[in-house]
Amino acid sequence: MAPTPCAHPLSLAAVITPHGTLRLENVAGEATIDDAAIAAGIKAAFARGAGYGLAHLGLAEAGGRLPADLAFWRSVALRFTAARCRAGDEPAPAPSLDECAQIAEEAPPMLGGEYLDADALAGLWRLLSDAFDVERAESGLDLDAFLAARDSRWRHVGRVHFNLAENRKDAERPFAFLATYVPGLTGQGALRHAPLGAVLREYAGASAKADLLKLLEPVSRASEACDWLREIVDSGEIFHPLRWTPADAMRLLQDVATLEEAGLVVRMPASWPASRPSRPAVEATVGANTPSLVGAGQLLDFKVDVTLDGEPLTRDEIASLVAATDGLVLLRGKWVEVDHDKLKAALDRYAEIERLAQTEGISFGQAMRLLAGADIGARDAASSAERTWAHVKAGDWLAQTLDACRRPEAIAAALPGEALKATLRPYQEAGVRWLGFLARLGLGACLADDMGLGKTVQVLALLLAQRDGERRPSLIVAPASLLANWAAEAEKFAPSLNVFVAHPAFAKADTLAAPEAALAKNDLVVISYGALLRFGWIAKTPWRFVVIDEAQAIKNPQAKQTRAVKALEAEGRIALTGTPVENNLGDLWSIFDFLNPGLLGSSKAFQTFAKRLADQTPPSYAPLRRLIAPYILRRMKTDRSVIADLPDKTEVKAFCSLSRKQAALYQTTVDAFESRLENADGMERRALVLTTLMRLKQICNHAEHGIVGSNWASEDSGKFARLAEVAATIASRQEKLLVFTQFTEAIDPLYALLADIFQRPGLSLSGETAVGKRRALVKQFQEDERAPFFVLSLKAGGSGLTLTAASHVVHFDRWWNPAVENQATDRAFRIGQKRNVLVHKFICRGTIEERIDALIESKMRMADDLLHGGGEINLTELDGRQLLDLVRLDLDAATREA
Repeated sequence: MAPTPCAHPLSLAAVITPHGTLRLENVAGEATIDDAAIAAGIKAAFARGAGYGLAHLGLAEAGGRLPADLAFWRSVALRFTAARCRAGDEPAPAPSLDECAQIAEEAPPMLGGEYLDADALAGLWRLLSDAFDVERAESGLDLDAFLAARDSRWRHVGRVHFNLAENRKDAERPFAFLATYVPGLTGQGALRHAPLGAVLREYAGASAKADLLKLLEPVSRASEACDWLREIVDSGEIFHPLRWTPADAMRLLQDVATLEEAGLVVRMPASWPASRPSRPAVEATVGANTPSLVGAGQLLDFKVDVTLDGEPLTRDEIASLVAATDGLVLLRGKWVEVDHDKLKAALDRYAEIERLAQTEGISFGQAMRLLAGADIGARDAASSAERTWAHVKAGDWLAQTLDACRRPEAIAAALPGEALKATLRPYQEAGVRWLGFLARLGLGACLADDMGLGKTVQVLALLLAQRDGERRPSLIVAPASLLANWAAEAEKFAPSLNVFVAHPAFAKADTLAAPEAALAKNDLVVISYGALLRFGWIAKTPWRFVVIDEAQAIKNPQAKQTRAVKALEAEGRIALTGTPVENNLGDLWSIFDFLNPGLLGSSKAFQTFAKRLADQTPPSYAPLRRLIAPYILRRMKTDRSVIADLPDKTEVKAFCSLSRKQAALYQTTVDAFESRLENADGMERRALVLTTLMRLKQICNHAEHGIVGSNWASEDSGKFARLAEVAATIASRQEKLLVFTQFTEAIDPLYALLADIFQRPGLSLSGETAVGKRRALVKQFQEDERAPFFVLSLKAGGSGLTLTAASHVVHFDRWWNPAVENQATDRAFRIGQKRNVLVHKFICRGTIEERIDALIESKMRMADDLLHGGGEINLTELDGRQLLDLVRLDLDAATREA
């Protein structure tokens, strides 16, 4: 039986899957719903499906506090329920794709948030509508009773309409008010309106009294909150057309939300855009002119106007509006809504910024916050009501700059040419140009491409393209396990770059202590996060670029390595991550504090700002998304523009180190092999070679491999550490993983490791798995989105199975016959696969695994001589010296950083 995952504190979280499905998951963390009954109800509803979960949020959880992600989905569900109430027995109209996109933009950070788009939201709306209808049918109740049973606030309302119209012929009372109701439909299916007075005739008689009271109930509820409405109800004027002054019309406008909440439909004059009279807007323009300096500290111009429907007003018109009392004012032949206090507050706020800009200039970061509506760190944050009377737009220079940031494919910038020994795909060329463009502006960039899309080669191409006559080294900071990958990729794709890996496995101790000579002749320095704290010269060197790989390593702003990274001096800063940084606000702030210090304010100011977003009703994170969008470039393998350009299968080498325990065992085994090899011959020699090679393979897997009853602790294997890193990224993307090993005894330890990382059980299969059970396992992996990984023995799972649900394949231990490995890979890469497959081949540096890989890769004469017809390397025929060279341990290369 496979081991169960380790226990963690759990909380409920909404998760969007790569297919746009909404799920409720138990994730590690503190409980986010205090009421166990509410949590159980939500969980039970989602167990039936996403539509039922949403219906529950909209019908049963309309009040109370929920975590941000569930509160967002409740707001979507409430929007549907309100539309259903207004529609009566008609289907609730679905929002347009544009409206869906706007709703999606307001979503808070959530797992899988990168998959939430207009299409996904539209699909979830359909599921919600279907679930609503199913639940209503199951209840056996009519719509009124069904809604009332679920929540008393959702009654069958929407039949009574309050209509406001202009009456230009009456100068003294230029508005008309009429209450109507909808008794039925026309022959063409349109709503048929009738004056509310007609209801007294239609519902005449004692038998219809209950229906009459029910129809007028929304009017009665609204009159309890609106004095003016109560007056016309009590006097009976509600049943007749009324002539209104601008002040009368303004009272209706101010109470629209209250009237609609009570269940009334409010209809405004057709000439009013968005069912409101025009409002004067304080419109500020920032960045119209090209700044004299570049970089995050550049100063931009700022100009303030007051406009009406996009047209600037004269000084006299502005003065008349500011002097006007609250209400409706006729200006330029149209009715204009005026709120004196809000208009003046907005005008004063931006006028103050304009005065400061004229004397000191406005910083780039402040300009971006104003554009996004993200008032981080503002002395007096503008209220949402005040922001409706003002907005900031980008001037010509800033608009062009931001457009280039958002459309990297249109940027004109230098590429590396023949210096790069690879052909960049179009999306990679766009990435290189984008990185260079932000570097020229002095702005930090976050390249957040999906795993396997070539972030490394894009950075190397940038370094080649940005080289000039003066040698200024750049710095790569990466996890220790990735140093060898960076060195190998640089050697392969950018051989003209001189690379210095600042690690004992690659450089001598005296060079690391006094690297002046190495810095003078190298273009690129690669170092681990841990080494930053040991080598003081790193912080003292002015770097051309500082690139942090796996940028989530600096998510904790208090960690020593985070502070060390942020203290580095560089002209350009780049963060690489395959994990969407928008999934966690704390991580986001720390990464951006490295990329563009000050853009998101101080940590404390950002926390206050984030809380303000969460406390809105409904919560909206759109200002934050707009603020960070220009600095993040994220392409996913599911993007149509990317997937059409990718190969179907991409193979990458995942270089691993040995733990100290592995290295000691490996060296002991090699020593014993050497002492016995000299006197062995014939079958004895062949058996000795094969058993030794098998033992070395086991040691490369784990120090405990081959020891009966061992517990396979993660810290005793470099491969386990590397698999944990790879799997964590795959888990964050909600993708599926196949792991192949040739050792059956490795399956359970690998399963336990992956179950802990994915926080849910996966599947496993070996030669011991009953043949009849294999089909069920394959079917479950293919169809169940909750089965995230499959650990298989190479021989049992290497042929005959179709596992196209996986988009990642890990060869944990290498089979020295490439054809066998390829056959296993093709379990995922075959007909029916709709995603690109990324193949991770694990290789321990400084060991036999690296040398066999090089042997296969190089296709040297020696390899050709050793290859059999099946492609497997025959190692038993090598002479003693060749064998010892093959198995020897390069300790510096093999051991990872302590």
